[in-house]
Amino acid sequence: MAVPSGGYRLAFDDDAAWLEQLRSAVDRRLLELLPSGAAGPARLLEAARYALLSPGKRFRPLITLLAVREFGGDSTLALDAACAFEMVHAASLILDDLPSMDDAQTRRGRPTTHRQFDEATAILAAVGLLNRAFGVIAEDERLSSAVKAELTRRLSDAVGFAGLVSGQALDLGARDQTRTPAEMELLNHRKTGVLIAGAAEAGALIAQAPPEAVAAMGRFAVHLGMAFQIHDDLLDVEGGLDLGKDLGQDEGMTTMVSALGVGGAEAAMEAHLAAAETALVDVGARGLLARYALGFFEARKAAA
Repeated sequence: MAVPSGGYRLAFDDDAAWLEQLRSAVDRRLLELLPSGAAGPARLLEAARYALLSPGKRFRPLITLLAVREFGGDSTLALDAACAFEMVHAASLILDDLPSMDDAQTRRGRPTTHRQFDEATAILAAVGLLNRAFGVIAEDERLSSAVKAELTRRLSDAVGFAGLVSGQALDLGARDQTRTPAEMELLNHRKTGVLIAGAAEAGALIAQAPPEAVAAMGRFAVHLGMAFQIHDDLLDVEGGLDLGKDLGQDEGMTTMVSALGVGGAEAAMEAHLAAAETALVDVGARGLLARYALGFFEARKAAA
């Protein structure tokens, strides 16, 4: 895999320290935002906590927080919104892993939620997390009503019939049939890109960045999401990096790798990374957000 033209390794030791501080802040706030005690059946709440607080990169909330910082905003103002995107992501993973979906056994190095608990509890935990994400945004007193309404609209779009739900339906439909690269791009965009785009745009919105900067964050994140999906498809075929989840899940299905071959898929991934970098350059966003998001691919490749 080629390195993005910016050479986006973490430039300073304090980059890594700052990222770890943000990640820890997200984990603490996620725990605080989850209901507890008499809010619901103990087993249901335990399943929600199991899925939400399982070891993870917290990539989407970090993108939100770093986007705020990129445009001169206060990252602490975006913490709850960032956590809302992580709640949606966790819910989507629960649903994606179900026996009626991918029937996965392992996620983030642990048994999937439906295996650790049971299928009904897992489904209800996913619905609860989705619902809680919207509540978190609505309850955030640090954001204006206008910003909260816009965040809610964008999060709804990311989840709904043009987002995650649609992407999963496309993924499940006719898996044994050959798909074109264009069809795979649409599927990957809806399954992966839309939520990352929403997270990046949220950060720019909270920082009160101009509309063109919000749009650029969306373009950046869409291409980043596409690159992520292709990279995971490559790893599913080639192995190497322990992703903490089942491998070989794509066998018999069309992916960008099966459609384009390994070389073609790698070229498509590099094109998306270049487009993501261009979107950042267009608005002068070449700080820690770029080093983290684009440098992430260097780290993944080095570990593979």
